[in-house]
Amino acid sequence: MKVAIMTWLIAIIVGGIAGWLAGQFMKVNTGVLINIILGVVGSLLANFLLGIFGIAITGGWLAYLISGFIGASLLIFISKKIKN
Repeated sequence: MKVAIMTWLIAIIVGGIAGWLAGQFMKVNTGVLINIILGVVGSLLANFLLGIFGIAITGGWLAYLISGFIGASLLIFISKKIKN
């Protein structure tokens, strides 16, 4: 039980950092909650899309940070295109 809670806590922290980095890179001003959501959902999206091409993300928190950044940037890009 403690491992599952720690895993989610790490996912939220890494997701928040990935979302913040993506927000800075894509030049959007979002809050902490949106950064966490973008990072976590972005990581899931990037892992799914990379899995289609046979690329598996493994290697710990750094790999999840990179995939979260890629996925969050993609989500921000899509939302910018929809708004315009």
